[in-house]
Amino acid sequence: MLLFSRTMRPLIVYGLIASLVTGVAPTLAGQTVPAAPGTAADSPESAIASRDAWLYKGSDIAPDPAWHFGTLKNGLRYAVRKNGVPPGQISVRVRIDAGSLYEQDSERGFAHLIEHLSFRGSKYVPDGEAKRIWQRMGTTFGSDTNAQTTTTQTVFKLDLPSATPAGIDESLKIMSGMVSAPNITPEALNAERPAVLAEQREQPGAQVRFLNALNATLFAGQPLADRSPIGNIKTLEAATADSVRAFHDRWYRPSRVLVSIAGDADPATIEPIIAKYFGGWQGIGPAPADPDFGTPDAKQPTAATIVEPSLPTRITLAVVRPWHFNNDTILFNQARLVDQVALAVINRRLEARARAGGSYIAAQAALDDPSRSANVTIVSILPVGNDWEAALRDVRSVIAAAQARAPSQAEIDRELADLEVSFRTSVDTARAEAGSKQADDMVQALDIRETTTAPDTILKVYHDALAKKMFNPAAELASTKRVFEGTATRALLSLQTPDDGATAKLTTALTAKVSAVGRARAQGAVSFAKLPAPGGKPATIVSREKVTRFGADMDLTSVAYSNGAKLMVYSTNAEDNRIYVRVRFGGGYNALPADKATPAWAAEMALVEGGIGKLRQGDLDQMTAGRRIGLDFDIEDDAFSLSGQTSPADFADQMKLLAAELAAPGWDPNPVLRAKSVALAGYAGLGASPGGVLSRDLERLLRDGDQRWGSPSRAQIEALTPQSFRALWEPLMKSGPIEVQVFGDVPADLAIATVGKTIGALPPRAAAAASPPPVRFPAHNAAPVVLTHDGPENQAAAVIAWPTGSGVEGLTDSRRLDVLASIFSDRLFDQLRSQAGASYSPNVSSTWPIGLPGGGRMIAVGQVTPENVPLFFRLSRSIAADLVANPISDDELKRTIGPMMQSIMRQSTGNQFWMLQLTGASYDPRRIDALARLYHDVSTMTAADLQATARKYLRPEADWTMDVVPKAAAK
Repeated sequence: MLLFSRTMRPLIVYGLIASLVTGVAPTLAGQTVPAAPGTAADSPESAIASRDAWLYKGSDIAPDPAWHFGTLKNGLRYAVRKNGVPPGQISVRVRIDAGSLYEQDSERGFAHLIEHLSFRGSKYVPDGEAKRIWQRMGTTFGSDTNAQTTTTQTVFKLDLPSATPAGIDESLKIMSGMVSAPNITPEALNAERPAVLAEQREQPGAQVRFLNALNATLFAGQPLADRSPIGNIKTLEAATADSVRAFHDRWYRPSRVLVSIAGDADPATIEPIIAKYFGGWQGIGPAPADPDFGTPDAKQPTAATIVEPSLPTRITLAVVRPWHFNNDTILFNQARLVDQVALAVINRRLEARARAGGSYIAAQAALDDPSRSANVTIVSILPVGNDWEAALRDVRSVIAAAQARAPSQAEIDRELADLEVSFRTSVDTARAEAGSKQADDMVQALDIRETTTAPDTILKVYHDALAKKMFNPAAELASTKRVFEGTATRALLSLQTPDDGATAKLTTALTAKVSAVGRARAQGAVSFAKLPAPGGKPATIVSREKVTRFGADMDLTSVAYSNGAKLMVYSTNAEDNRIYVRVRFGGGYNALPADKATPAWAAEMALVEGGIGKLRQGDLDQMTAGRRIGLDFDIEDDAFSLSGQTSPADFADQMKLLAAELAAPGWDPNPVLRAKSVALAGYAGLGASPGGVLSRDLERLLRDGDQRWGSPSRAQIEALTPQSFRALWEPLMKSGPIEVQVFGDVPADLAIATVGKTIGALPPRAAAAASPPPVRFPAHNAAPVVLTHDGPENQAAAVIAWPTGSGVEGLTDSRRLDVLASIFSDRLFDQLRSQAGASYSPNVSSTWPIGLPGGGRMIAVGQVTPENVPLFFRLSRSIAADLVANPISDDELKRTIGPMMQSIMRQSTGNQFWMLQLTGASYDPRRIDALARLYHDVSTMTAADLQATARKYLRPEADWTMDVVPKAAAK
């Protein structure tokens, strides 16, 4: 994005928060970083070879002027830009041009293994200390500090909050040591290898097997066919420090490194630090040639079948072509846009048939360049039930029709409207784009060998294509034909039960003649005037109050209307041209029965898709084409909600749409039947792994069998009908009260008037008379509840939970429990993963519902081998007991409180933070007061407070335990 000057408002809010938390003014950009003594070169400038915009070599796309590019004399490239979202943070990405496709057969998994070892310890960091060092700087491990290995790259990531000159200097020093000199020693390798093997073990087996089979089929004869970044057990177990170091020395060299930084600091102060710490690094040995990723081989088998009982039946077919490097020119991008529109037309036709109750639940076509190994047109099909042949035939018929006859200009214009709004939205909201995204975008651009540029440049490229009339029926027809031609067409069929003849049938079906179905029914123009009226007269204002708890600079207003609806509006331009809207109504989970199953679970898939009045979803899509208008549904603890994200220009119609959905839901039966098919297709997968069983059953068990939570049984899914769905939801959609939240770039007076004419014109709604059912925690159990799964025999999961509390009045305890959970999680990570290597991602969290009468808990979850389930319980109980018996150290307190406060400060610069925290505050002002105490509650927390909270809640006589083991282990 282009670098725009920031208005003062976000910095005022940030400064207010920072002073409340730390008692000092926040660190802002533009401070000079002092030169470090004793550097390799007295002048870091001498390490810089050029400042050419290397990303744009061979491209005629205008470079984004906000990026400052450079190349060091050792070949390392960097890109740095200033960005103040969120204020005070810099985002650093160090990319190595090496992933699993760079491994030899004996090195499978080494690229990923080095990622782990680099974080464990390196030139400037003792073993295991990197996490703690950055915690002291305010980072949260796993979100602010992380890494990722793919087939083509390894990327080390750091989002450093409150980035002081000293913190930036130290962080880049540490990261330079991580990539140039990790501690690849026998001791470090033997300590970290179990964690890598645990990560591999915890992957969902069926999904991994499917993806491996898909790669083997689509890319047969190429390295990508069998090069998962996780590697394999045999090579990981055989790895030695010398063999891993050999891979590192071969590929980790400056000429293969990109340092991408976007954040609240002057690039002129960042470049010398990059040069200082990365400039002296030299590669070891001769530089290797890039590996050959191969090209698609037409002689390889066309089709394959895999049997996975826990996965839905699905077909994935692809047309594969060789991948070639292309200079990222304007014309190249415009031709891609033509292809994108051609596939968008096909996808809309496919979706229309699925919505009408066709042979498939969903189908979609897309273009991709996977791992620079092939250029692929890929089509994914999820049949209704197991009749995959009918689904494949119908999808191929839609594609055949698109190849036989050009789309209408109206169809093309429909897709262009969405492209226009997408590109224009990026321009309108550029000032609010986070630095972390920009740093990631630069890394991704280099990985795919393309460019990234400012949103307004992208919009100009698109508008130039429009001026050239590139999006015409003849061009789109030619594109449609071209993207379905290639070296070979291949397909993988995943079945739930064996069929010996399936591969042969699939091979035949791919080339069988199909009837080109006619063009989809033309969608007529639909205006907002077609929406049902709210049903009443515009409301009058009963009360209007300025909320001043957070300072006079925040334009936060609470309004009550004559029909009983209430509004909270926060008028701010912190995020230009973006408005978040949410309408909360009814009682949410509190309004559902606790003692019997209902079809509430289907609402997220079927309620909004059911249309409005006589308008079906296709009509609504057409009505909102080219507009920034959304409509999403959710069930919250104490309300149901309809929400959307919009712009100032579209705000009035966004509110009309929300009011119409409340006034006259459409009740189209097809989305309900589609939701049923989706649930049935995925049901078997819920029992195929420990994680699946937890997602299916844990929430219900933690609430003592309450039927409002957890996944429905197969019998309950099969019992779903459009009639039963409507019988539940029709009265709930009419229930009250209504709370509206409007947060964003809209004047308060305009928001108040618009809501009054839309939501305010709905008939009055009475609040629920009955008290909500209580939410109960299960009784303490001496032995864990044991559930089983159908997956691998080396996978298990263990859960231990303690009851806590709920309600707005206990939020101080809630915040202390959040800190305790973070400390607990950190300790469990160290003991169960880093030391024992028994689990890759153990986690501890705290839940404190504000809108429910109960249901709070502290919960620890770990995926382990069956034999390590007792170890998980022993370590968890030991940590809980220690938190009760002993106060935490000052260092541990600072390493926990600091990142939490930094996270709050960063989140609070965005509108969604305030919207979430003030949910329900229109009807319960105590929530406003509780938010005003947030910073004080967290920043003043002491070790004694936390120990007292642990004594109050982490009681061994109240805990509840469960484990999920393979069926064979349960016998």
